[in-house]
Order: sequence, then structure tokens, then C-alpha cells
Amino acid sequence: MSSSLDEYPLSLKTMYDIAEFIIRAAKAIKPEQANKMISELENFYRNNRNGKVLVMGAGRSGLVGRAFAMRLLHLGFNSYVLGETIVPAIGKNDLVIAISGSGRTKLILTAAEAAKEAGAKLIAITSYYDSPLAKIADVIVEIPGRTKYSQNEDYFARQILGITEPLAPLGTLFEDTTQIFLDGVVAELMIRLKKTEEDLRLIHANIEL
Repeated sequence: MSSSLDEYPLSLKTMYDIAEFIIRAAKAIKPEQANKMISELENFYRNNRNGKVLVMGAGRSGLVGRAFAMRLLHLGFNSYVLGETIVPAIGKNDLVIAISGSGRTKLILTAAEAAKEAGAKLIAITSYYDSPLAKIADVIVEIPGRTKYSQNEDYFARQILGITEPLAPLGTLFEDTTQIFLDGVVAELMIRLKKTEEDLRLIHANIEL
């Protein structure tokens, strides 16, 4: 295959563009923010093993959150995903991780505010440091991806109204970058917590659909 991208189909060019963006984003993410989130999770694991970790996100961010919550479970955390029927009460010894590119998605913001009122610690993953979600968070990780706020900032409202937007310039880049970042968080937690792939495999579901 030619080294030039000119002959590539658009699907492969898009993959290349997204990969390039993620590399640039990795250089832009503040190391101190990433370290603070990872240290928070490490300390939580070591000092609060009975505590609960609730991961939340709307739409595709929610799918990214589900994948991360699953890996946290494999690492030995008591992790849950907002919206599941088995989510227990969240309190002052618990940790909430909220994923929202805009930091303004109403469902996530409302849930995060409720978690804070209950005394939980909040980690916000967002593109906007000055967003409402970031302003109430204890730990913020800024993930590049959104170049501007959506005209209608609430994800579910956009779906109901049938509003569509270009994928790569907006949500997709945030979600793809967040997915890769959280995979990196898992990799570092494995080292810090001295976990092996076999340790994770033992906790992985052995009954699947």
C-alpha cells in the first residue's frame, strides 16, 4: 500500500486523523491532572476497599464509562455504572467519575451534584475547565476533543430533537481520546497496585451472553 494517504478510502483516512489527534491530545493533557486522578484511585483502593466507585456519562461517553468501570472491577474496585438497576446508595466514602465533553450535560451534571451533596468525591473528565461540572469537581482532567459547545448542550435533548453534528470535529474526538486515556489509567493502576493480567482475568466474567 502506498505511503501516501491520497489513495486511502475515507474510512482509513479518518482513522489516521483520529489517531493523530489522540497523539496531539496526549501531549496536551496536563500530567499533574492525570497523576492526581490516578493517585486518587490508588489511594481509594488501598484505604477504602469497601467504598464504591460510580462511573457516569451520557451517550457515547457512557459507553466509554462502562468500559472503564469494567476494568476497575477487574482491578478489584467496587465499581458501578449510573443507570444500572444494581447501583447502590452513594455516600461520603465513595468516588464518582463523571465524563462529559461539554461539562454541561444536564443528566450528568444533576447526578454529579447529587453525589457531591451525598458527600462523595467527584472526578470530572471534560474538555472545559470552567464548565459547571468542572466547577464542582474535586479532581479535573481536561481531555481535548470538543472545539466548541454544541448549540444544544444536553445530549438527550439533541437526540429527541433529531439534531446531528459532524462526528469527528465534536463528540467523537473527545470520546475516542477519553477511551485511550482511561486505558492508560488502567495500565498505570496495574503497575501501582501490582496487578497482573492473570489477576484481572480471574475477576473477568466467566458467564457471558
